[in-house]
Amino acid sequence: MNHPTTRVLAILELLQRHGRVSGAELARSIEVDRRTVRRYIAVLEDLGIPISTDRGPHGGYQLVAGYKIPPMMFTKNEALVLALGLVAAQGFGLATQAVSGAQAKLERVMTADLKGRMRAVTESVAFAQSRHAKPGDNAALPILCSSAHRLQTVRMEYQTAVEDETVRDFDPYGLAFSGGRWYTVGFCHLRQGLRSFRLDRVKSIAPHDRYFERPAEFDALEHLVFSIATLPRRFSIEIRLETDLESAQRELFRAFGVLEPIGDGVLLRSQADDLAWFARELARLPWPFEIRGPSELVAELRKHAQGLFQKIHSSHRGVHKAT
Repeated sequence: MNHPTTRVLAILELLQRHGRVSGAELARSIEVDRRTVRRYIAVLEDLGIPISTDRGPHGGYQLVAGYKIPPMMFTKNEALVLALGLVAAQGFGLATQAVSGAQAKLERVMTADLKGRMRAVTESVAFAQSRHAKPGDNAALPILCSSAHRLQTVRMEYQTAVEDETVRDFDPYGLAFSGGRWYTVGFCHLRQGLRSFRLDRVKSIAPHDRYFERPAEFDALEHLVFSIATLPRRFSIEIRLETDLESAQRELFRAFGVLEPIGDGVLLRSQADDLAWFARELARLPWPFEIRGPSELVAELRKHAQGLFQKIHSSHRGVHKAT
């Protein structure tokens, strides 16, 4: 922060962010003496920015009440963060039209250099989408975010996986993004318990005139991952992994199952409808394991191994034929 102009703008940003700031605090923040601070304040006043000054050893500066300046003076790193944020927003299934509108408004107040940097990021960076899910309608996201912040109950019409529609009051404790989809987690008054709901299945939503208390230190993502991993399915699975807990957590995605240390290994508990898929996921693990149940999973794993052997054998014969 060596250029005088940069320091003047830094003072303006501090005043907008903190309200009243003492001369000593401003001097310390931008690494100059208090006399230089007074000179920079005079520069801002010459630019037409009204600043109220309190004289004396404990004096300070603040923008005149009611005066606001749009915070549109970005550094190069701030512009990079904004551009990456907009690209990520599209990857998280947010409205493309809204993202494009936000980018256009930002570019209108940026210098040509920053505008070029922002466009370079948006045109060259991509976020991977889940192979199993495409972003759906997330129109409920703004209301749920606001209600979770205000601790306000919502009333929503929700369509289940079997297309049953219900109207329920819901206390949104938080929101989480997993597997290419947005979820809200909280207390469902209809079911009288903690529930997770996909936002693309919310048909309508509106704030309620009732408020709630959120449990202390509630982790929406942790609860969502646990609920997905333990969701009742056709097969209950239990496997002992010959590794440590840290290695298992690093190798397996969180919704794959619940992990807990057991003796000199790790116990994996999970649920699945598709054992063939589960067998393929097990086959890629780098450590030995013991399938404690169900027996059908053992059969699927043998079937998968035989299929791999046949592919290798066919490939080997193909090489001989070619030679």
